[in-house]
Amino acid sequence: MLRGLLAGLIAGLLAGTVGFIVGEPKVDAAIAIEEAQSTGDGGHSHGDEEEPLVSREGQKFGEFLALGLTGLALGAILAAAANVARRHTNLPGPKLALGLAAGGWLAITAVPFFKYPANPPAVGDPETINDRTWLWVAVVLLGFAAVGIGVYVYKLLRGQLETVRLIGAVAAFVAIVAVGYIALPGVNEVTADFPATLLWEFRVSSLTVTTTLWVALGLAFAALTEFAGRKQAVEINGGAR
Repeated sequence: MLRGLLAGLIAGLLAGTVGFIVGEPKVDAAIAIEEAQSTGDGGHSHGDEEEPLVSREGQKFGEFLALGLTGLALGAILAAAANVARRHTNLPGPKLALGLAAGGWLAITAVPFFKYPANPPAVGDPETINDRTWLWVAVVLLGFAAVGIGVYVYKLLRGQLETVRLIGAVAAFVAIVAVGYIALPGVNEVTADFPATLLWEFRVSSLTVTTTLWVALGLAFAALTEFAGRKQAVEINGGAR
């Protein structure tokens, strides 16, 4: 658990750094468009608007805090999952950590992103935020179901060629995701006048941040696990002598 928390903190701070460098400029550009649209629609000028509860500088610092806490939570969950999975697999600790992180990325990041990609400020109707939140929860559950069924099919094909097992697992994963994508309603609240390039860059930066979080979490937890395993082996060998 301590290794998971440490790996999560490292991953969260690294993802926050990537978000600050890559994502924040896109957010600033989207906010500028939102303010321009508000003024153009007959709203108050920026100088007449009430100051936000949290300044942009505060929001940028808050990104590090939020991703750090997210990393800690995901690190704890990953450690608990590794502890349970270790009883059902012979995979070495580092490979198990990387596999679990890859599964988490698929379920929580990849599957939801390609159905409901992130949108910048000035995109989205505030009145539909609850519906969009529940749809995101539904697609995350779809991601977990697809990953779980893919792993189940892989184990079910035990005794077959490794390539056959991988093909079966991937086919099951893709089939479940495809059915879920068809069943879930689409959401498209992007206005025609919003710059397509900025929208694309924002979504890519959002995916980059979350992918950085999961990659760093998996690598850090795997490295710490391997280090702890070697240290324990040295202590055992030293005691045996």
